[in-house]
Amino acid sequence: MSALFGFRWCGSRSQILFNIYGKRLQAPVSKRLIHKTAGVLSVSDSEFTAAQDRLNSLKEDPGNEVKLQIYALFKQATTGKCNISKPGAFNIVAKAKWTAWDSLGDMSQDQAKEKYVGIVKDLAGQEGGEAEVASTSEGALSFTGLKYTVENGVATITLNRPNKKNAVTTEMYSEWVTALDTAGADDSVVLALITGAGDFYCSGNDLNNFMKIDPSDLYEESVKGSHLLERYVNSMIDFPKPLICAVNGPAVGIAVTTLGLMDVVYASDTATFHTPFATLGQSPEGCSSYTFPQMMGSAKANEFLLFGKKLNAQEAFDRGLVTEVIPAAQFRETVDSKVKEYAQLPRNALRLAKNLIRETEKERLHKVNRAECDLLIERWTSDECAQALMSFFSKSKL
Repeated sequence: MSALFGFRWCGSRSQILFNIYGKRLQAPVSKRLIHKTAGVLSVSDSEFTAAQDRLNSLKEDPGNEVKLQIYALFKQATTGKCNISKPGAFNIVAKAKWTAWDSLGDMSQDQAKEKYVGIVKDLAGQEGGEAEVASTSEGALSFTGLKYTVENGVATITLNRPNKKNAVTTEMYSEWVTALDTAGADDSVVLALITGAGDFYCSGNDLNNFMKIDPSDLYEESVKGSHLLERYVNSMIDFPKPLICAVNGPAVGIAVTTLGLMDVVYASDTATFHTPFATLGQSPEGCSSYTFPQMMGSAKANEFLLFGKKLNAQEAFDRGLVTEVIPAAQFRETVDSKVKEYAQLPRNALRLAKNLIRETEKERLHKVNRAECDLLIERWTSDECAQALMSFFSKSKL
């Protein structure tokens, strides 16, 4: 949704998947799960155990709502009805887990086991290769959430988690910096194009980033997160070549705020733009606190950044956020044609003109970026932010 909340990814993707739970869900199934009643159980002990193993082998993150549901079903299947006290209001992870388990009420252990196995089967069946290994003219880059290609002078960076609406993980922030640094240093690259896979441009920050934090490490992790966010935004401020964004669908949070750092923004007529910072108890980032008032004027920027007004593509164009709105049916073809044409222009002339235009603003943008990141440390460690996040998670359907 909004800015990065800098948490560490630790271990393999299967380990990452279950950091929210504090341990991997591999406990053996107790014989007491099997109620010796008339009829045949639809799920056996061995099937339930196999489902746990299969879950731990998944490569893709199914999202917080599904993970909470899986956690709750596992606890219900192995323990029964929720039997622990409700955690305190500011223990976000523990309270979310408790709420998910408690919501199952009197569901039998056998029913929970059956639902658990069913969800795992669905996840395994839906799993597709979001991670791409992309090549450049200089060699190979391996990314988990981005696709990077170079062709005819155009470096294309594609947010590549279509099953998750291209939500940005912590890994992707670092990958983005690497991709832009690579494109900037590659002499064969004239300009860079950023877009999203599937129907979404980007749904903002993956809220799983908010769920893997130990409350005792909150300040330390917030500081680390602010530094990673600062590097991410600086990679766009300092990019030495033209930077074009093709917003192919809805955009939220960080995907919107950084548009002010692009040189050209094309938007599909299906695109929408939303910055719901207040809803999550947070504050703007991506230098938007400076660039948006410059583009829109203070009143319209305030309506957008402070109060979360969602804009359609035409409204974003009218406010100066978007360069051109293109019909969805012709969007990819039109953007590709424009970018290929631009890439034929003299590269040194483009680079020098871009730097001339940006140079007068660079120092100010860096200062704004640092100030926004400093404020986010305060926001992420505040009781208000914790309450807002807890409210958001409690309203999510399991």
